Amino acid sequence: MDKETQVITDVQVNETGKVVFAPDVVATIANIAATQVEGVSDLGGGFADSISGIFGGKKNYTKGVRVEVGSEEAAVDLSINVKYGCKIQDVSNAVQEAVKNQIESMTGLRVVEVNVYVQSVTFEQEKVEKPEKKKPEEAPRVR
Repeated sequence: MDKETQVITDVQVNETGKVVFAPDVVATIANIAATQVEGVSDLGGGFADSISGIFGGKKNYTKGVRVEVGSEEAAVDLSINVKYGCKIQDVSNAVQEAVKNQIESMTGLRVVEVNVYVQSVTFEQEKVEKPEKKKPEEAPRVR
């Protein structure tokens, strides 16, 4: 990550104190909002994200998201994977709106831009039903 995305940002609330947002908080909000949009299969990421996902074990909610957070504004870059058959422009527009609305409502930051990069089109794999394995029948017990 860039140094600018590592900086913790504060938003002044009132005379009694301030609220502090780590960039990962904003990135997590963006990730969840985007993946809830119909037509998005998941968010993309680079090679490092793929490797950390394989070996890390837990879900990386910042995968495919870059944010720049200022004291009052945020800008978001998202890499998404779209399901085959969906209108890419409609899905992208819906992602932009969902991400903007969620970040603004949850943090109070003004979102100045949401850039969506369509990384790939994904296909649903056909589900092949495997026949149930039968348990071997137990031999009658001799007493």
